[in-house]
Amino acid sequence: MPEMPEVETVRRGLQAQVKGRKITHVEIRYQALITGPVDQFIEFTTGAVIEDIGRRAKFLLIHLNNGYTIISHLRMEGRYRISADPSAIDKHSHAIFTLDNGEKMIYNDVRKFGRMQLWPTAELANNKSLKKLGPEPLSKEFTFDNLKPRILRHRKDIKTVLLDQSVMSGLGNIYVDEVLWKVKIHPKTSANHLNDTEIQKIIDASNEEMKLAIESGGSTVRSYIDSTGHKGNMQNNLKVYGKEGTPCPRCGTEIQKIKVGGRGTHFCPKCQVVK
Repeated sequence: MPEMPEVETVRRGLQAQVKGRKITHVEIRYQALITGPVDQFIEFTTGAVIEDIGRRAKFLLIHLNNGYTIISHLRMEGRYRISADPSAIDKHSHAIFTLDNGEKMIYNDVRKFGRMQLWPTAELANNKSLKKLGPEPLSKEFTFDNLKPRILRHRKDIKTVLLDQSVMSGLGNIYVDEVLWKVKIHPKTSANHLNDTEIQKIIDASNEEMKLAIESGGSTVRSYIDSTGHKGNMQNNLKVYGKEGTPCPRCGTEIQKIKVGGRGTHFCPKCQVVK
């Protein structure tokens, strides 16, 4: 699933490619992609100008000049492509926005898990999906005072807690594994057992990891590409995710993979010990 760095990379690409473009025609080929009435979605987006491309955690926010925003979540395999080439449209192209310069903004999704929803821009703070999101790294809200109570109220393992988007948003399986390795905390450690120093280290490491991942254009571990068709480079900087059976870069111990909360989890058994 694209995480915060990948979605931010897509946002930047779309910003450069489609900002200021008018949507002249909308075709929805997979009706379940749209949350809400499909005919209303088409009516309100056709003729609108794309004013800006925003983001909140893993959600893309395509702001239109008519007071509405397309809230887009890529889920597992969703991706955007901008092209005037008819061959860019295939059986996995589920939403096609024709633009006034002849190009098309094409949403592809092999697994059909992604979703789009039209929402009044002035009321985005009241959207159910956005409203429940916790602070995200690199934001002014991502502070010790905000994160400490959100983390310590949980008795569950810290891996599961950090994946909970209502606790802190933007990080998924890849970057939570990387952050926990960086701060030497075992993924099965109970969240309410962490001390202040460890919580601050998680905050700092999350900021550092997100900054580096965004600068690297995200991680292409499976199928992720940005809106220009390019892969990310952050996978070359990953220390533990997908590295089971290889030496820990810090101590040389073999990286292990286990299940935590049903998710494949990578860690160093020497550097990361359960408290």
